[in-house]
Amino acid sequence: MNKEYLNVIAVDNDEGNILFFKNIFKDLKIGVKSQCFPDGDNLMQYLTSDGAIIPEVVFIKYDIPGKNCMECLDEIKADPRLSNIIIVVYMDQISENEIEEIFVNGANIFMRKPDSYEGLKKSLTEIITISWQYHTSGLNKDNFIMKV
Repeated sequence: MNKEYLNVIAVDNDEGNILFFKNIFKDLKIGVKSQCFPDGDNLMQYLTSDGAIIPEVVFIKYDIPGKNCMECLDEIKADPRLSNIIIVVYMDQISENEIEEIFVNGANIFMRKPDSYEGLKKSLTEIITISWQYHTSGLNKDNFIMKV
């Protein structure tokens, strides 16, 4: 596949986090077209709508309002149109059991949200770079998991 950018969605109810994500995406060497949603309900409404541009990567905060992260994961993985999306779940404080459950439910990447902007930039850059490599090389995403 020969594309010049990744379509990326970020789902977070914290406007500050969304602003950080947008700024970091804008500064990456890899082209990113991003959309943002404040909750799981809006995310799933968009993804299941007829005109939706299916993203290559979705960053979703673990404790989003509305339809929760796990419900969104279940719906995304059950829909054949959406099943190739790389799902990144992130949170700052979370137990190892919850992280395991996130992977069992189909997420590809868990990111412990860094405390600093620079830390977030480093993590997002790494995740986008690896996602780009999977996307452009046609590697099988079914067995792709990562913890950052």
